[in-house]
Amino acid sequence: MRLGVFTPLLSQMPLEDVLAKLKALQIDTVELATGNYPGDAHCKLSMLEDASALKEFKRKLEDHGASISALSCHGNPLHPDPAQAKQAQEVNRKTILLAAELGVPTVVDFSGCPGDSPNAKAPNWVTCPWPPEYLSVLEWQWNEVVAPYWSRRAEFAAQHGIQIAIEMHPGFVVYNPETMLRLRLIAGPSIGCNYDPSHMFWQGIDPIAAVRILGEAIFHVHAKDTQIYQANLTRTGVLDTKPYTDERNRAWIFRTCGYGHGAEWWKEFVSTLRMFGYDKVLSIEHEDSLLSPSEGLAKAAEFLTDIVVKEKPAAAWWV
Repeated sequence: MRLGVFTPLLSQMPLEDVLAKLKALQIDTVELATGNYPGDAHCKLSMLEDASALKEFKRKLEDHGASISALSCHGNPLHPDPAQAKQAQEVNRKTILLAAELGVPTVVDFSGCPGDSPNAKAPNWVTCPWPPEYLSVLEWQWNEVVAPYWSRRAEFAAQHGIQIAIEMHPGFVVYNPETMLRLRLIAGPSIGCNYDPSHMFWQGIDPIAAVRILGEAIFHVHAKDTQIYQANLTRTGVLDTKPYTDERNRAWIFRTCGYGHGAEWWKEFVSTLRMFGYDKVLSIEHEDSLLSPSEGLAKAAEFLTDIVVKEKPAAAWWV
């Protein structure tokens, strides 16, 4: 296993400077965003139609000895606004094509969330089974929007040798292991997850236990932590809609690795990932509002360097 970095936290820097900065932290693997919510500061989809730009991009990576763990295009491809949905879907489609061109095996995206009907204008995330019309909305979403789109997109990805890693995130139809596995059952094995333990923590899901549930469905992993503030949690519960920057009053906030949970927890997390077949990249993602991107990255890299198991164990003498 090795460390990587999801580079939007350094979007103000050109790619060459990002790669040099990461090299100084002994990190040579990056996850690059191609559009939608995280932007496209370091990886332009226009390279698909510009051979010289693509060649130059590859040269920059080679010059720094860098590899790409995934291309990410987190968006809402199921948005009820047709224009927004089309935009997110097109970015996803082109990202798959660029990943195939670059030999990158994984594309990360959100599952998206439709509205409550064909006439909706905004997404509708259903979180409870009553009143009964909520379940009717949920059934319509999955049968009429989610399943058709992701079945077609999974087939397209498979045709190009690409896996799609869905990041489980509240606000979208896939937000926990159960909904992740439901989508995988519908769309097939080219659909799995980008596993971010920070999103499990604040839902009250044990991220290590969830690794055992997801198993081979884990295609890519983000390294990000969450801190729970019990005094505020009692007031709000986990569905806290206050801004992330209102740290004093929120029930939880995202933290740099090690600031929510200590080394013992992260060692068990990494070990369990390996136990269930994931031995690729831990991609550091910074969304800690109490630390600057540069400080958060440095702290996470230092913390995780001694935790990531880099070598496969030799066969025991008794095996």
